[in-house]
Amino acid sequence: MPRILLVEDDKSIRMALEFALTRAGYEVTPASDGAAAIERARAVEPDLVLLDILLPKLSGIEVAKTLRAAGSAVPIIMLTALDQDADKIAGLDAGADDYVTKPFSTPELLARIRANLRRTHASEGTRMGVIEAGPLKIDLDATRVSIDGNPVKLRSKEYELLAALASRRGALCTRQWISQEVWGEQFLPTSRTIDTHIRRLRKALRTDGWSYIQTEHGMGYRFEARQENA
Repeated sequence: MPRILLVEDDKSIRMALEFALTRAGYEVTPASDGAAAIERARAVEPDLVLLDILLPKLSGIEVAKTLRAAGSAVPIIMLTALDQDADKIAGLDAGADDYVTKPFSTPELLARIRANLRRTHASEGTRMGVIEAGPLKIDLDATRVSIDGNPVKLRSKEYELLAALASRRGALCTRQWISQEVWGEQFLPTSRTIDTHIRRLRKALRTDGWSYIQTEHGMGYRFEARQENA
């Protein structure tokens, strides 16, 4: 049973979400403030975190940053009443993988949870192979990425994005295709969600002399290893 850490300071919302998630088959650990969220994340090691952005003691942004700084790669979905791109981007930059803007429907939230848990719930024993491009190696069986043998730490959505692009090596991946393949939506609410994850992924893969994700302006992205100044 997947474990979800639910961090929400509004008691009525927290109780309603806990009921809906439990009914959907998840094991739920609730927390009402940022400090408690960090403590319980360490104690229960959840499979996913639902994290309100406006919290007492520590904000959702600070909680996400703390979890990532500690090396946690758990999927994080931000719950926010702030419908501004800047606030959403701040959450993504802090380490969140996705966000849901209040008010949201329970089916929408459950769909986002399922999408973010896909990597965790991948069927055991399914072999997908290894993709190598220059010094970059993507082991799809073990969900591991390395450069020159050195492990690369990626958040869950960054890994899913890289695996999706690399699976179509050399082919143009449109924004619509990426939205559907990685986020399970035909169109994302803001294209900056993709741009932010591409930027973080490029930073994580940065190495001397190589680039891996090429921009096709106005169209999308292409996975293609290029040796710079060659």
